[in-house]
Amino acid sequence: MAAQRVFPLSCVVQQYAWGKMGSNSEVARLLASSDPLAQISEDKPYAEELAEKLHLQAPQHYPDANHKPEMAIALTPFQGLCGFRPVEEIVTFLTKVPEFQFLIGDNAATQLKQSLSRDSQAVAFALRSCFSHLMKSEKKVVAEQLNLLVKRISQQVAAGNNMEDIYGELLLQLHQQYPGDIGCFAIYFLNLLTLKPGEAMFLEANVPHAYLKGDCVECMACSDNTVRAGLTPKFIDVPTLCEMLSYIPSPSQDRLFPPAWSQEDPYLSIYDPPVPDFTVMKMEVPGSVTEYRVLALDSASILLMVQGTVTASTRTAQATISLKRGGVLFIGANESVSLKLTLPEDLLMFRACCLL
Repeated sequence: MAAQRVFPLSCVVQQYAWGKMGSNSEVARLLASSDPLAQISEDKPYAEELAEKLHLQAPQHYPDANHKPEMAIALTPFQGLCGFRPVEEIVTFLTKVPEFQFLIGDNAATQLKQSLSRDSQAVAFALRSCFSHLMKSEKKVVAEQLNLLVKRISQQVAAGNNMEDIYGELLLQLHQQYPGDIGCFAIYFLNLLTLKPGEAMFLEANVPHAYLKGDCVECMACSDNTVRAGLTPKFIDVPTLCEMLSYIPSPSQDRLFPPAWSQEDPYLSIYDPPVPDFTVMKMEVPGSVTEYRVLALDSASILLMVQGTVTASTRTAQATISLKRGGVLFIGANESVSLKLTLPEDLLMFRACCLL
């Protein structure tokens, strides 16, 4: 009997602490839609979820030797931090936020300001020095300065003053979620990106980032390594983070990763990052299309149904496969799949693959 080349997958969810609670999570809703027997606990979070050296040094925290580039494609309005800001912006925050300047220290702050007129190597060295000073600050001192900043912003907001020039509202939100956490100050180092549905950001390995708000489809290289330093209840490894990061500042718009439109399929857009590990395809098919063909690829792929209800069939399968919101389909290499819409509603699907 020939092995199945297209078949549905029964997937599990992760209950990472940073996931949204219960049915507020898109992950939980997708699970409930695809599996009628799934029970969603409203008090639990739902989420997905240097390498070789880290793996050898601490395999309990870095369980494999692979790098971990990743991509996030927004399903809803989405907010995240990604990569270091231009140095000019960081210097402005050092002036406007004395609590931030206090943790960096005068010497490191002066070095960063002076690097503006020097080469990229000097900029990277100064940026690393500043970031390391912040991340290695004593917890007590961080908590004191953060409390001062929160108090100052709260008083100004109460008086009717706009504090968005120092991201006052975001700072208060992060402090409420992670009180006393050093990661709250990361907003003054890292680019803040706000994505519309369908927009994406690509994160090379060693680029600092944090997902703050909204739902996204995330795809990454085959690795379970994450080096953390804040805004998390998980294991934190500040020395490794400070050593491994890519200290290359760039404008926030440089972190956006626009898709390319397929020449063969008018409903297909392709997010193909500059790494060989993965490519993501998005298919938006209007409900007026009664049948849609998923193109054959040279590699195996995984298809996620975010919206819509279809019946899937292939030339090699003996029976059709019902697929609805939250359903996941494995598609073997060189297999095309015909999807017949069972309801006249738009389809939204994502497909992860490797373009060979």
